[in-house]
Amino acid sequence: MELKDVQHLMKTFEASDTRELKIDDGSFHLYLSKNQQANAKTDLSPQPSHAEPVRPVAAASTQQIKAPLVGTVYLQAKPEQPAYVKVGSQVHKGDVVCIIEAMKMMTEVKSDQDGIISAVKVKNGELVEVDQPLFEVTEG
Repeated sequence: MELKDVQHLMKTFEASDTRELKIDDGSFHLYLSKNQQANAKTDLSPQPSHAEPVRPVAAASTQQIKAPLVGTVYLQAKPEQPAYVKVGSQVHKGDVVCIIEAMKMMTEVKSDQDGIISAVKVKNGELVEVDQPLFEVTEG
C-alpha cells in the first residue's frame, strides 16, 4: 500500500463514525483507533463560539500544551517513577512533560513555553488525538 493510499484511508477513517480499524495484509499492518472522548469534545466545539469575547482574556494568561500526534499518553517514564510534571510544576521551554506512544514508537512531548502547570487535562494511559490539550500552562 502506498503512502497516499494510507493517508486517504486515515482521512476517511477520521471522518467516519468507526472507532477502530485493523488491516493485516501480508507484511503490511495498520491499526487505527479513535478516542471516544475526543469525538464528544468535537461535538461540543460549536457551542463555545458564542463566548468568543471571553476567550482572548483567558488565553492571555493561560496557554495549552497539545498532543502532536494520536497515541497513548504516559505522564511518567515508568510506572514506578513520579510524573514528569504535575499541577504547580515549573516548566521551561524544551522540558519533557509526557510521552505519547504510537505504533510502539515513544515520542517525548516537550513544553513550548515557560510557565507553571495549572491543569493536567489527561489521565495516564489515555488515548489522545492530535491537538488535544494535555496541559494548561500559566505564565510565571
